[in-house]
Amino acid sequence: MTEDKQKVVIIGGGIAGLTSAFYLQKIIQENKLPIEIQLIEASHRLGGKMQTVVKDGFTIERGPDSFLARKTSIIRLAKEVGMEDKLVPNSTGKSYVLVNEKLHSMPGGSIMGVPTEIGPFITTGLFSVPGKLRAAADFILPRSESGKDQSLGQFFRRRLGDEVVENLIEPLLSGIYAGDIDQLSLMSTFPQFYEVEQKYRSLIMGMKKTTPSQPKQSENKDKKKGGFLTFKTGLQSFAEAIEAKLDPKTVLKGHRVDKIEKSNQQYEIYLNNGETINADCIIAATPHKVTQTMFSDYRIFDPFKSVPSTSVATVALAFPEEAIKNDIDGTGFVVSRNGDYSITACTWTHKKWEHSTPKGKVLLRCYVGRAGDETIVDLSDDQIIKIVLDDLKKTMDITLNPDFAIVSRWKNSMPQYTVGHKQRLAAILEHVKEELPGVFLAGASYGGVGVPDCIDQGELAVQNVLDYLKVKNFTKEAVQ
Repeated sequence: MTEDKQKVVIIGGGIAGLTSAFYLQKIIQENKLPIEIQLIEASHRLGGKMQTVVKDGFTIERGPDSFLARKTSIIRLAKEVGMEDKLVPNSTGKSYVLVNEKLHSMPGGSIMGVPTEIGPFITTGLFSVPGKLRAAADFILPRSESGKDQSLGQFFRRRLGDEVVENLIEPLLSGIYAGDIDQLSLMSTFPQFYEVEQKYRSLIMGMKKTTPSQPKQSENKDKKKGGFLTFKTGLQSFAEAIEAKLDPKTVLKGHRVDKIEKSNQQYEIYLNNGETINADCIIAATPHKVTQTMFSDYRIFDPFKSVPSTSVATVALAFPEEAIKNDIDGTGFVVSRNGDYSITACTWTHKKWEHSTPKGKVLLRCYVGRAGDETIVDLSDDQIIKIVLDDLKKTMDITLNPDFAIVSRWKNSMPQYTVGHKQRLAAILEHVKEELPGVFLAGASYGGVGVPDCIDQGELAVQNVLDYLKVKNFTKEAVQ
């Protein structure tokens, strides 16, 4: 590092860290700024949970498989790195909830389990008559206490009742966070539901008024495309495209940060190989417990010790078409906790993502592990595969063994935004600003677990760094 240059070190090469490195490099080069960057990743690859297996014509995601098309930060970044032409939408189809040994179609008009159309809700077999009558209480119940956080479970149980929550809302929402909805924070996961309730009082009426109507599709038109996007070459190829734009000299893989100490106006970063790197500014794009360990001398990060993380696994199963005798018209199902099943959901990937599977083949992707039920993740591959196949055979007539199976474990990978998360994080960030100026956090542990959410946090970290370093004439649009 030359004396007249400032140095920014980004720790963590997942999508948040990659985003920070890419946009910082871009702004530095375009404006000829006297700033150097260094990206440090403990593993020997970048991309974090974005991992793809390409095998025998299949494209199989080990981690996330897609993102919401309405979240545009990832689309902007895709354009920047030349991946826009690789984006493909999902094919839509029926989705189901597995309750009491039976697959029930998702009620039409439900938004994350909240009904917006009365007819499908009344006729569905998902709920008993008393359960439906209890849900109707939403029309007369008062609003929640203004500004107060609460669990997702508490919020939805009060508005719609236990039966609707357990048979529909819980399987949908807990699947996103692999968490316990009676512990997860409403304000940190789905604040839009709180906002709708505050404005309209009735959650059902509010969701109906705020949800855009869908144009009816002609039977002669192509199959309707859904609201999700992915890369037909796999999400890992997106990470690789970002990495290809980075100066290789600025990327350090296979090096773990053991400790960080503040030294006057700089920071000393101690690596596991004995090397020390000095930095003027740090973006910690690391899981919360890794962040706490790196800054173990500073008590301000101690609250991260008690933030739970859940372990999950995905199981991809490839079959010849003829192996599935009882095929189902749809793209997948989620599973109620009330049933005797180990899987939490199953995606018929070959129907949802046509590019993922060769002709004449079937690809099923199942999920296991969630808060309170994580021991299955520690079983052997063979044990997990057998459990998953046994569960699938209860709903599908599978007559052959899979051509191959891929088990992907994610230990302690799903941070749990428990009640009060936003307040706790705000307090930590305020202390960081005072005690460790120039240190910024980004990633799934903090402000959203989805790929676009992490990109948003990476962009924000870049803005914070440039503000801290007093880069003149910088605007938010420079990142975008």
